[in-house]
Amino acid sequence: MKKKNYTKIAKDVITTEIKGLKKLQKFLDKNFNRAVEKIVRTTRKNGKICFIGLGKSGAIAERASKTFSSVNTPSLYISASEFSHGDSGVLQNTDLIIIASSSGETQELKNCITFAKRWGIYLIGVCQKKNSTLYKSADIKIFIPSAAEAGLSMLPTTSLSMFSALFDALAVAILKEKRFDLKDFKKLHPGGTIGASLLRVSDLYVFDKKKLPLINENKSMNEGIKIMSTKKFGTLIVLDSKKRLKGTYSDGDSRRDAGKDFKKLKVKDLMTKKTNNN
Repeated sequence: MKKKNYTKIAKDVITTEIKGLKKLQKFLDKNFNRAVEKIVRTTRKNGKICFIGLGKSGAIAERASKTFSSVNTPSLYISASEFSHGDSGVLQNTDLIIIASSSGETQELKNCITFAKRWGIYLIGVCQKKNSTLYKSADIKIFIPSAAEAGLSMLPTTSLSMFSALFDALAVAILKEKRFDLKDFKKLHPGGTIGASLLRVSDLYVFDKKKLPLINENKSMNEGIKIMSTKKFGTLIVLDSKKRLKGTYSDGDSRRDAGKDFKKLKVKDLMTKKTNNN
């Protein structure tokens, strides 16, 4: 049996999806600008952005909601199937709804549209059918053109990439309109790899000297160990009588010096001396 070239299949999939993205690029119009402006105005008035979807479109909408929130555009996601069972209660008429749907015609989505109209909540519809209920009902209509799916015609692949790219484009446009930069991004991402990569030396400064593990070089090591333990920096900062830095002594140093009589030794006897580069 001839071995299949799966790498070629992968490249064909990517090529097909790229064609779809290029088609989407050509279809973007003034409605995209209107959507950006409306979203920014809504959040500046303390309104929330609510993404709604169902199935695979719902998964893309949920991801978009998380992207929006990460760039300081308060957002949440509600599944269309749960919307009519109490979850709609989180919304007010100062908020904005974005519904993502290929067909724009499921009954669950129609319930969401009816709710938005009844309570005067602004609606942005993102779909692929201009004759759909969603497209006709939306206050701002964003059209995703049809494009060849990669693989089976009934399996959403290219279309999902197009929806995802559209929401990414909205997020970045909003980010630029709000002049949201890395300083702002850092405030919302204090943890994990992202937080660590954005951390600056100034973020670690301790400006209150009372909190620093300072000790004179002529003090006993026994007192130094107590200060290091109390201040919890894992090190001592050793100074001379004129408050000049003379050296350091770390928690690791204390373990290596275990067994020595700290009561009889001075800090300067065991510290790592400051190297004079001048």
